[in-house]
Amino acid sequence: MASIRAITSRQRWLNGTMTQPHSLRGAIDLSSLAAPAAPAGSFVTEADDASFDAAIQGSVRYPVLIEFYSPRAPEQQRLSQDLAALTDEAAGRWLLVRVNVDTSPQLAAELQIKAVPTVAGIVTGQLVPLWQGTLPKEEAKARIEELLRLAVKYGIVGKAQPVAAAPPAEDDGEPTIDPRYAAAYDAMEREDYATARQEFEALLSATPSDAVAKAGLAQSGLLARVAASDPRAAVDALAANPDDLEAVLTMADLEAATGQLDAAFARLVAAVRTHAGEERDAARKRLLELYDTCEPTDPSVLRSRRELASALF
Repeated sequence: MASIRAITSRQRWLNGTMTQPHSLRGAIDLSSLAAPAAPAGSFVTEADDASFDAAIQGSVRYPVLIEFYSPRAPEQQRLSQDLAALTDEAAGRWLLVRVNVDTSPQLAAELQIKAVPTVAGIVTGQLVPLWQGTLPKEEAKARIEELLRLAVKYGIVGKAQPVAAAPPAEDDGEPTIDPRYAAAYDAMEREDYATARQEFEALLSATPSDAVAKAGLAQSGLLARVAASDPRAAVDALAANPDDLEAVLTMADLEAATGQLDAAFARLVAAVRTHAGEERDAARKRLLELYDTCEPTDPSVLRSRRELASALF
C-alpha cells in the first residue's frame, strides 16, 4: 500500500501509522432489529483544497474512495454516475469523495494527479492507487471490493454515515422503536456491547422466542469480538498456518461485520470440514452465531446452512 509523499501537513496526516479502529458503530446493519433507522441520504460528497482533510479523516474507521475528475472530460460522466450509484447502494461500506481538479489544482498537484479520471482509496490515511481512466461498472465494483478487503486486513470495519440527509418523512404518529428494546439499542449506540448483551439476554429470559432479542444478542456479541480483535495478527497467523482456528474465527467475524457474509460463512464451513473434535464444534457454533445476526430467510444464510449440513453429514 503506497503512502502519499509527505510534503505538506496534509501528507503528514495521510502518512500516519496504522491504528486499530476507535469505533465500530454502524459496522453491522441493525435494521433487522427494528432499531431507529439512520436518516436516508447520500454517501457521496465533494471536497476541495480547504475541505479535503476533513473529508478523509473518517478513513481510520471506514474506507474512503477518491474520484478525481474534471467537467472538461465528459467521457468520464458515466464512470461518475456508476461510482455514485455503487456508493449509495453500499450504504456506508465506504464514502466517495469527489475532487474537481480544475477548482482544486493545489490538491491535485500535491497528490500528483496527472490525468482524469483517477480513482484512489484511502485506508487509515494511506493512499491506495486503484485506477486511471474509465472502467465498466462491474469492473469498478471489483476494484473497490479489493480496497474493502485490504481495509479489513487493517481492521477498518466501520461504516460511513450519510453526508446529505433526506428531508424527514411526515410523522404519522407511529412509534419508531419498541420501548422494550430501547435500553439495548442505546447500549449498542454507545458501543457498550456488554450492557447490550445483558439487556438482550434479559429479554430472551422473559420471552425465549423473541427473534429480535436473539438477533440483537448475536450482533452485540459479534461487535464485541471484533472490537477486541487484532486483525493484523489474524492475517499473519493465517499466512503462517491457514488452519489456525482462532485466526479463522477472527477473520470470519471481521468479514461478517463488514457485510461479507458469503466469505465469512464459507470460511467457517471450510473449517468445519478440515477440523475435528472441539475445534470443529467451535467453528460450527460460531457459524450458527453468525447466522443469528441475519434474517433467517437471508439467501446467504439458507445457502450456507445447506453447505454446513453437507459438511457435517
